[in-house]
Amino acid sequence: MIKTINPNDISQPELHSYLLSAVAPRPICFASTVDKEGNVNLSPFSFFNVFSSNPPIMIFSPARSGRDNSTKHSHQNVKEVPEVVINIVNHDIVEQMSLSSTAYDKGMNEFIKAGFTQVPSEKVRPPRVGEAPVSFECIVQEVIELAELPGAGNLILAKVELIHINENYLIDGQLDTKKLDLVGRMGGSWYVRANGEALFEIPKPIRTKGIGVDALPEGIRESEILTGNNLGRLGNVEKLPSPKEVETAGLLFDTDSKEFLHERAKEILDAGDTEKALALLLYSEQLD
Repeated sequence: MIKTINPNDISQPELHSYLLSAVAPRPICFASTVDKEGNVNLSPFSFFNVFSSNPPIMIFSPARSGRDNSTKHSHQNVKEVPEVVINIVNHDIVEQMSLSSTAYDKGMNEFIKAGFTQVPSEKVRPPRVGEAPVSFECIVQEVIELAELPGAGNLILAKVELIHINENYLIDGQLDTKKLDLVGRMGGSWYVRANGEALFEIPKPIRTKGIGVDALPEGIRESEILTGNNLGRLGNVEKLPSPKEVETAGLLFDTDSKEFLHERAKEILDAGDTEKALALLLYSEQLD
């Protein structure tokens, strides 16, 4: 059963809940800004991502309040001083980040409230978070106000001018995903931690062209044992195994059970040997 919803038929809070629970996990922009008086503000936003590397552009969206339609201090600040530091949030600072999201009065410094170290920036006026694994000094290129309704977003287009990286998170000069231990925003009060068993790798079809799931025999495509993810991995190979490779894989098991061979192939596939798993599956196709 599928529940179909017209956004115009439900309340803004209901729509907000559906959107934020379904579109997740979301990276978190920890934005530091200043107003024209020099007052510092630090606020997290999960309506955020990087959208271009040349030029390097990040966008975050301080949405209007769903309760009273007020705008965020960050939104007000970048219109007065079009500069921002986007600090990245990892698990070491997630509780402090959450505390900084409190709706303090304008002019209140969330660096102090949340216990963060305020580090002067080099190219922009807002300071950066000393505890952040990575910080991006940015110039605000444009503010796109989508509407004047409760929950409406305000897109802040920020061009990266300088990057600060804590070297503890580098391996051979590159940021290491496991060391970063990033967090993402889910729906409600939920977060996700990008570490441990939550991390997994998928071969990227960048320089190669996979054969596609449609190139697999029907018996493999319609297997009751293989999952859609399994088929996606099989379809990522560049070519089918040779007849010799297929025969060699089949000789490993003394059986004429296609179900048994599919189960073994799934185990081999889950262990990371895609070519061997595909050869065994093709061998199973030769059985009556």
